[in-house]
Amino acid sequence: MSKLFESNEILQKLPKHLKQFIKPQNYEDYSAIDQAVWRYVMRKNVDFLSTVAHHSYSEGLKQTGISIDSIPNMYGMNRILKDIGWAAVAVDGFIPPNAFMEFQAYNVLVIASDIRQLEHIEYTPAPDIIHEGAGHAPIIANPEYAEYLRRFGEIGCKAISSAKDYELYEAVRHLSIIKEAPNSTDSEITSAEAKVEALQKNMGKPSEMALIRNLHWWTVEYGLIGTLDKPKIYGAGLLSSIGESAWCMTDEVEKLPYNINATYKDFDITKPQPQLYVTPDFAHLSLILEEYANTMALRKGGLSGVNKLIASKALGSIELSTGLQISGIFDSVIEYEGKAIYIQTKSKTALAYREKELVGHGTNTHADGFGSPVGKLKGINLAIEDMSPRDLAAYNIYEERVVNLEFEGGIKVSGEIITGKRNLQGKIILISFRNCTVTHNNTILFEPEWGIYDMVVGKEVVSAFSGPADLNSFDLITHKTSSNTIHVKKSKERLILENLYQQVRDYREGINKTISRTKVLEQLIDEYPNDWLLPVELYELAYIGNETVLRGKILNHLEAIKQINPKLGHLIDDGLRILKNNKINNH
Repeated sequence: MSKLFESNEILQKLPKHLKQFIKPQNYEDYSAIDQAVWRYVMRKNVDFLSTVAHHSYSEGLKQTGISIDSIPNMYGMNRILKDIGWAAVAVDGFIPPNAFMEFQAYNVLVIASDIRQLEHIEYTPAPDIIHEGAGHAPIIANPEYAEYLRRFGEIGCKAISSAKDYELYEAVRHLSIIKEAPNSTDSEITSAEAKVEALQKNMGKPSEMALIRNLHWWTVEYGLIGTLDKPKIYGAGLLSSIGESAWCMTDEVEKLPYNINATYKDFDITKPQPQLYVTPDFAHLSLILEEYANTMALRKGGLSGVNKLIASKALGSIELSTGLQISGIFDSVIEYEGKAIYIQTKSKTALAYREKELVGHGTNTHADGFGSPVGKLKGINLAIEDMSPRDLAAYNIYEERVVNLEFEGGIKVSGEIITGKRNLQGKIILISFRNCTVTHNNTILFEPEWGIYDMVVGKEVVSAFSGPADLNSFDLITHKTSSNTIHVKKSKERLILENLYQQVRDYREGINKTISRTKVLEQLIDEYPNDWLLPVELYELAYIGNETVLRGKILNHLEAIKQINPKLGHLIDDGLRILKNNKINNH
């Protein structure tokens, strides 16, 4: 992995399964057009956002070392970010929500290293380096917000998904890729949009991950802060969208006070948002996050938590009142009076205590699944976990004795006790049997021929969450995407245009002052009459150099472009306005 990124003390703490999503930034792949897109968006953002963004944005730009003139280099960003306790890695577009959240829990910003096309300069549904680098990075310089982001990741990565969530993730990822790809047809985009829309309409009851993603969207991505009548922007989606950041400040976008109700407000990633939520301050974000976390299986456990894991059909864990944890794909549960009294996993399962796998109870031992009763013995108020050694002996729960245990709800365990495991407080957390039979009414759950029976001890399920308790118990290096970001081979015409952009960039940066900007303009008018961004950059140089004749020619050409394509008018006018207002703020 060392070839993919330059590590530091923060990135070294990342578990292996997260490193599988990291890719090289390949900075040399950014063209001069890409650099011009970054520069235009950043100049316009800094000009506009200085009045409407939370003060942490402009302060954070300086603190995180993000340049207005050049796309940030991940290595350079990391050297600066480490001073505020964070790091950044490059990835390919959208990654699974649990992984995205988990990166945040380790204080690592996930940055999609591709950059939007010039044609999508105002907004792209695909995550790109403008969104991630210019949107997320500056705000994390605010300590209160940075802790919210880390805590959100810590809680969010434990949220349980539904089986449909991953299908929707793949569909959204595919849509974002083809919308940004230069050779996608209208029919391909329409088909992908229809698939996302159909899935969104048929998700059923929203999962924990769906709900917490709503909170993430309305805060981290599209959040406003302050008062309802005079809010400021802090959400990365708004900070990185030069179209939506202006539109969201108008009365056309409804402003709502941010509270737990935002959890149930869905969003459409492909369209501007008709309403936004305003938090009074960053501390309030953490209050709502904790309010939602209190509703999650992570904290509530119980039968509902087990059922959420069963519905997810994915690797998850439950924790019992003794602290013992079972990790696997949960298959079924027997319930009694609203409580889980027997849980069953299928395929590889591991047992752990306080996130550390129990010796001898990894996936090799429990390769075909694991089942155990949960709860109290029938007619006995004292739970097994609360019994002293003398109590255990009194109830015949003792090594080398044959015992018949009947639990509330009708689970019966009969066999010879081999041994038990205790936690550091001395409470018994697991009992192993030989010649064991486990039944529920007339149903056999375990037979002696199946080998040793390991019974976990716990009167209730106190927590249920996504992923394994011990990250080392399972092979998690399994991620395969159904689609990758599309990079088409550049045409000869495209390469020539990129070269013209490079010449202008080299002239501005003093690398080559011999370039004739008049010839560049003439070639543009002749061969690329619809390109508007390079003439704006040429006008900047002519404006600074007070070259009246060249400025006139450029303005005439830009007016011609606006006549042919009126939709470009505001982009051209904004580029010229920023220059004339002399609000260029280079870092």
